[in-house]
Amino acid sequence: MAVYITRGLLSVLLEQAEAADPGDVTLSLGSTPANEFDADLAGIVDLDARIITDMYLPDAGRSINSVFGMDLGRPAGGADAKFVSHPSGPLGVTKRDDLAGVIIVSIPPWDDESTAAFDRAGRGVELRVVDAEPPIETIE
Repeated sequence: MAVYITRGLLSVLLEQAEAADPGDVTLSLGSTPANEFDADLAGIVDLDARIITDMYLPDAGRSINSVFGMDLGRPAGGADAKFVSHPSGPLGVTKRDDLAGVIIVSIPPWDDESTAAFDRAGRGVELRVVDAEPPIETIE
């Protein structure tokens, strides 16, 4: 199994982790089907795969959540994955992490080599970075 993430999103996630250090970061992530990208990803990505493209800010809609119990910081269908930073390690899933189908964990120095993907059980899975822009979404 491989997990795909766009270069742009991974860069933003690593910047968020570094900015929060020595605190930690947990962000919900969403994905886009590879066949919806404008770029020709054939041979790079299985076109049936999903590519992690979006993050949902934890503070989005906090006042609405407090009053009405609606979490606007997470997509309606749930999140496909989570990003978790561990400022003091380890590069792995811990019992304190919020779980998802895929957990991407990063540790200092907040770069590609210090970032890895895991399944819900904490087993490592291959993390592949895709240099492609996700499709632009519009609201009709």
